[in-house]
Amino acid sequence: MRLLITWLINAAALMALPFLMSSVSVSNFTSALIAALVLGLVNTLIRPVLVILTLPVTVLSLGLFILVINAFLFWMVSRWVDGFNVGGFGSAFIAAILYSIISWALSALLLKDKDGNS
Repeated sequence: MRLLITWLINAAALMALPFLMSSVSVSNFTSALIAALVLGLVNTLIRPVLVILTLPVTVLSLGLFILVINAFLFWMVSRWVDGFNVGGFGSAFIAAILYSIISWALSALLLKDKDGNS
């Protein structure tokens, strides 16, 4: 049940992005659900490989290169999913950061365990 709620939270975060950035568009909630699912799968399967392959650059940049990886994956998912569009890599960079912040905030508000912890 928690996984389903997290998926819906991530889709809601994607739906909020066009209100914050004009270069991001999501046509409907179904597209947001599909994009959230693909983003989750890409972050689970592809991101660890990219992080390991770019480890020297990540270490030299004190971890900031991971933001570039996140932006690249966000931009790639926008190319794969119909109804979810990002204007370019720069927009994907900012959108990935905003998406993470919105998802984190919604998860902190909505996902509480019995003890009141996130």
